Amino acid sequence: MHIFLLLFNLKQLFPFLDYNFHFLFYNDIILKIIQLFMEMIIIDKKVYYFDNSATSFPKPESVYKSVEKAIRFYGANPGRGGHRMAVEASKAIYETREKIAALFNIKNPLQIAFTYNSTYALNFAVKGIIPKNSHIITTSLEHNSVLRPVFYEKDENNARISIISPSEDGNIHSENIINAMTSETKAIILTHMSNVTGAIIDLLPITAEARKRNILTIVDVSQSAGFLDIDVEKLKIDVLCFTGHKSLFGIQGTGGIYIRDGIKISPIIEGGTGSFSKMKRQPLSMPEALEAGTLNTPGIISLGAGIDFLNSIGLENIRKHENNLTKKFIEELKNINEIIIYGPEKRGPVVTLNIKGVDSGDLAAYLDEEYSILTRAGIHCAPLAHETMKSSENGGVRFSFGYFNTEEDINYAVNSLKNIVSELKNN
Repeated sequence: MHIFLLLFNLKQLFPFLDYNFHFLFYNDIILKIIQLFMEMIIIDKKVYYFDNSATSFPKPESVYKSVEKAIRFYGANPGRGGHRMAVEASKAIYETREKIAALFNIKNPLQIAFTYNSTYALNFAVKGIIPKNSHIITTSLEHNSVLRPVFYEKDENNARISIISPSEDGNIHSENIINAMTSETKAIILTHMSNVTGAIIDLLPITAEARKRNILTIVDVSQSAGFLDIDVEKLKIDVLCFTGHKSLFGIQGTGGIYIRDGIKISPIIEGGTGSFSKMKRQPLSMPEALEAGTLNTPGIISLGAGIDFLNSIGLENIRKHENNLTKKFIEELKNINEIIIYGPEKRGPVVTLNIKGVDSGDLAAYLDEEYSILTRAGIHCAPLAHETMKSSENGGVRFSFGYFNTEEDINYAVNSLKNIVSELKNN
């Protein structure tokens, strides 16, 4: 039933209502009916979510429950009091630090600071560690959370920037980054996995050479954490920046940064830490140096629950599942001439594509409206990646798969795209 028809016939639905006398009550009834009607629409209509590179959905049930428990039972301010709720909150946060440390093989959990997302973490790293007048190496696959701070350093602190682009196969090759290193290079900033093409950078040859030359390596694992094995010791990573709300299954507003012991950082944000309160400036010890203000306690706890879920399934099982979905999707579409698929053969669970002659925004909107398929269109906050792919003018439509996607979802997406191509041919 159309919502307006429903409201027009409200008197027939509720004949007991006196509209003049019970006007406020009547309005309340209308609002409740609208709410129920909208809920029915949302619940009854299945959506196919392929935007996991933006944020994972759905979350594990244990994550939802952890947030509610945190808010209801120990939602006090951690580290800001000695009472039982504050202590319980602090304990839960530290337990999440330990879980992150175990996941990334970080020896000291206190070298991990929580942030609101990986963008904050990357800004802390770039603006707080790299000295002025530095030579910085990065890639064209980077997200704006890397590119914009780097170009800030170029404009404000006289940094010299070398940007390495993928080869024809769509991959960033380690030798090209190594060849760009000079005696003036102070930092290398790399995305572990592209949010546009899914391209994966082989880190160890780069980080090992950088370590020999005393060059700082900052690695953005926003897309790879929860999909690839990440060991900061084996991979010789100096600074690790991560988000919590993607493949680690936490809620939005969570992320963090690991800084190898011995690396000095200047805090960008200063304020309350709950400790060292008599100091006139921000403490320089970790994690207090980067944790000014009240932490997102429910979010951090949800991240801990997300990591628990990840561990219960097993990283290898998750990776195998998502790789199978990605392979199936590409295999079904790669021979359709009208569809352009960007990126290398070996990739993470990310596929950006276009249909020839169709605006990417229009395609994404049509997929949503007609097929209930949710994707991400545009430049994906990675303008240089699209320049490299020669897709800057139109952008692209990104399908990014997660653990809760199924083969049936992939079949539906493939058939929907084939239908759209067929419709275009017939028109």
